[in-house]
Amino acid sequence: MTAKLFFGAILKFVLGVLLVGTLIFLPAGTFGFFGGWLLMGILFVPMFVAGIVMMIKNPKLLKSRLNAKEKRKAQDMVVKFSGLMFIAGFVVAGLGVRFGWYILPTWAKIVGAVAFLAAYVLYAEVLRENTYLSRTIEVQENQKVVDTGLYGIVRHPMYSVTLLLFISMPIVLGSVFALPIFLVYPFIIAKRIKDEEEFLLQELEGYAEYKKKVKYRLIPFVW
Repeated sequence: MTAKLFFGAILKFVLGVLLVGTLIFLPAGTFGFFGGWLLMGILFVPMFVAGIVMMIKNPKLLKSRLNAKEKRKAQDMVVKFSGLMFIAGFVVAGLGVRFGWYILPTWAKIVGAVAFLAAYVLYAEVLRENTYLSRTIEVQENQKVVDTGLYGIVRHPMYSVTLLLFISMPIVLGSVFALPIFLVYPFIIAKRIKDEEEFLLQELEGYAEYKKKVKYRLIPFVW
């Protein structure tokens, strides 16, 4: 662990909290937004804990997770569309509070929060199984195909987990109107997966065999 990595991780975490908080609470026009605070809590508290664990046990993995600059044009476009999805979804959820649009009941928000936290647990398991995971599409030195655990069910379990995470978000926020915006995510991530697999087939030894072994990309028995 280096001081540069530590301060870089802390800075990105703080900026993330400020950005998401602004996108949620500014459109709402109030800090009395229960769904907003609930999402902030279940999003950033586990994220902070996971960051500390990675910083101590696997700083190389933390460094790769902090690197979000894509070199492939197709992937860069996917990242930008995902960013637009988040901005639109959070803003719409906040506006729903400001203008009194229909808000889901508290029990529904709690169910969404439970689903979100369950996805976080799966997220941690994926990181444990595959220490080569990066936020960008790349093949690292000595990287090998992982085909056990969740990787024996679908080829991209990290994206499966993020699918559950992101679709849970508008439910936690209680916004019926933000939900259709986040439902765009499966189509965005499908493009990323197709481009990523083309890259891995060329660059990662054994990936062609793995692709034949594990049939489904994202959702078992669906795709």
